[in-house]
Amino acid sequence: MEEKSLRPPIVSVLGHVDHGKTTLLDAIRKSDVASHEAGGITQSIGASQIETKQGKITFIDTPGHAIFSGMRERGVKLADIALLVVASDDGVMPQTEEALSYLKNSKTPFIVVFTKTDLPSSNIEKAKTQLEEREVFFEGRGGDTPFVVTSVKKGILSGIDELVEMIYLFSEVNEIKGESAGELNGVVVETNKDNRGILVSIVVKSGVLRVGQEIIAGGVRSKVRGLFDSTNKSIKEILPGQPGVILGFTELPEVGGVVLESSSKVQKESVSFSDKNQEVGEGEIAFVLKARTAGSLEAIKASLPKVAIVLHSSVGDVTESDIFFAKSVSARILVFESKVSGSVKKLADTEGVKIETFRIVYELLTYVTDLIESGQEVIKGKAEVLNVFPFNNKKVAGCRIVMGEIKRGEELILMRGEGEVGKVKVISMRKQKNDIEKALPGEECGIIFVPNLDFEVGDVLVSVVKK
Repeated sequence: MEEKSLRPPIVSVLGHVDHGKTTLLDAIRKSDVASHEAGGITQSIGASQIETKQGKITFIDTPGHAIFSGMRERGVKLADIALLVVASDDGVMPQTEEALSYLKNSKTPFIVVFTKTDLPSSNIEKAKTQLEEREVFFEGRGGDTPFVVTSVKKGILSGIDELVEMIYLFSEVNEIKGESAGELNGVVVETNKDNRGILVSIVVKSGVLRVGQEIIAGGVRSKVRGLFDSTNKSIKEILPGQPGVILGFTELPEVGGVVLESSSKVQKESVSFSDKNQEVGEGEIAFVLKARTAGSLEAIKASLPKVAIVLHSSVGDVTESDIFFAKSVSARILVFESKVSGSVKKLADTEGVKIETFRIVYELLTYVTDLIESGQEVIKGKAEVLNVFPFNNKKVAGCRIVMGEIKRGEELILMRGEGEVGKVKVISMRKQKNDIEKALPGEECGIIFVPNLDFEVGDVLVSVVKK
């Protein structure tokens, strides 16, 4: 058997939201990821490898927002060492304490990295005292926890070289090793989809993953059709301590699952993101949830209020089947970082299914909370304005019913594109020369409503009820 050799250390970066984790990594790898994060917040685990003077380091950047606790815990379990990032102006915050709990429970060694030390409100001593109150004792103050003071503002990097040296010193002292000739062992970091298909991000801890290999990852078997490094460059193999992306899966493996050779004695686990048979009770609201990554699905579902019932959730773009399912259960579709094509959006409009898209997770949660507090609106009917003509000093809307039904006497919302023109009440409906009480899909009729808003051809009248 080949003797194990030193491999790149796997370093998890933890800390409270907006404490500068991604910006710190930008400074180390001299990239610009932070400015491209929606709302400036990392919303999925990002694994990347950098080359330093001392050698390679694999970093795992975990989200700081409260709802992503599952991702942070996985990041800790995977890491050889962690960086606990603490903003010197804020000090210890809720996710700082949560990260400390994970680190202590897993016995993962860590370095405290103080950031934002260039700010006038910076108070490193106060932050240290807060950590010591939580049993984090620093070198030089009676303890053995190392720390680094950094600043990365205005292009001036301070403390970065010292931090990299400290990581490598730890790696050498603790002899972090991986065996290339041994059995494959890795961890699924994240999953998502693009035009190539399902993409599975992993970090290999030992063994080598190669193109063409049969593997089982997170309970799902697959043949590796392609491999990519953290810069999206095609590669032939992933070595110990290296992150990468696998192409070839036909179903999503479980995030956090182990990656092994398929010959290994591993029992396949079934992973389901659906609960389509769940009933929606009084005061509850049904949703279909779509997200770009499995980790985001997990985090959002765990953070939704109890009365928000997710009947189906899946990774990828919104599909026609999502629309038809949502319609069948009177659910809204919440979309986080996934795409909605024009044809799918048109189908949703026709079927009366509401789609709400988000790029920032707390905006999604705020929307759901506001919806619950105000009561859910369900579309009962839609009519498209085909003609506008005068009648007895009033304007008549010549309409075709495109879904549900429209009734005389009910209140409607007049929509123009995505915007609301106003609310109206139907006072008259006529089909040819006959007064009618209601109109059904495919039927055409003339509608008079008050107030006599300035409507035009192409506008849509929408009937909604609160559930």
